[in-house]
Amino acid sequence: MPYTTLSHIPSKDRKHYIPYLLMADEAEMIPAYLTKGELYAILSSEEEIIGVALFIAIDHETVELKNFALIPEVRGKGIGKDVVTSFFIRFKDKNFKKMIVGTANCSIENIAFYQKAGFRMERVEKGFFLKYPEPIFENGIQAMDMIVFEREL
Repeated sequence: MPYTTLSHIPSKDRKHYIPYLLMADEAEMIPAYLTKGELYAILSSEEEIIGVALFIAIDHETVELKNFALIPEVRGKGIGKDVVTSFFIRFKDKNFKKMIVGTANCSIENIAFYQKAGFRMERVEKGFFLKYPEPIFENGIQAMDMIVFEREL
């Protein structure tokens, strides 16, 4: 496996991981969830941080992958899928029944990634990204709606 460990990060140390969280979300949104849930640093075999994953329990059956990011140098190599798969097992062992994740309608790479990782489209939250302070564009498309994916654990 191209990474060796997932390191749980306590709430008091999370501000150091904001640069990684910013790879997947806007700066204005991160304070609302920074100290919630479980944050993990994804470490390479050289013990370097290559990404983060933050999970928040929605209820006793559902956990949300709130923020997931890998540094550009390791993307597209199967690491993300391996990491997410390991979290499927981890949260199933904690008795969760499903995992959800949301991404923008314009995040074509994320949409493909989540489907390859076994998620299925569950719903669309129309206008979700229109409440952000500044418009977001990816792939020449404005982020307007959030596509919510779900995977049974």
